[in-house]
Amino acid sequence: MTQESDLDSTVRMRIRSLRQARGWSLDRLAERAFLSPSTLSRIETGHRRISLDQLTSLARALGTTLDQLVESIDDDDVVIRPQRDERRGQTSWLLNRGAEGTTVAKIRVTEEPLGGGRDQMGVHPGKDWFTVLSGTVALLLGERIIRVETGQAAEFSTMIPHAIKAFGGPAEILCILNHEGQRSHLRPHE
Repeated sequence: MTQESDLDSTVRMRIRSLRQARGWSLDRLAERAFLSPSTLSRIETGHRRISLDQLTSLARALGTTLDQLVESIDDDDVVIRPQRDERRGQTSWLLNRGAEGTTVAKIRVTEEPLGGGRDQMGVHPGKDWFTVLSGTVALLLGERIIRVETGQAAEFSTMIPHAIKAFGGPAEILCILNHEGQRSHLRPHE
């Protein structure tokens, strides 16, 4: 089966599933989408090609968007692959791709604070929040070094120069960042 026919089948299944989840009959959805029940039936069963205007009308009637009806079924939409930053000694998994506002990421930190690690400290507007999933991290916060251990969390103003380093071995954290935090912490430094 080609990717195009896989997507076509997926779109048809989404239309039928959304209709059934709402408890609607073919007649009810057809009426709301300005289609005949027989046309809708042929669309759902694959006996009729779906035109763009029909998809738009069906999306509106089902209370969804055209993008959501036809979104890709590629594994990249499901599998979150790690991004490695060798210079920082960290690997990141962006857990809410495409979401607006805040960013949730899991970060594996392997770099220890050499020479205090103060050369890599950054500042940006907002607040950062993280919890340590495993290991211990050194939160370099201004002139302070704060150890944060497994099960503990930290929240701090990001207008204070800061960096997060491993302490005594690799550590993993789950963090919530605003836009500036995402840009500062999850993009490789050049």
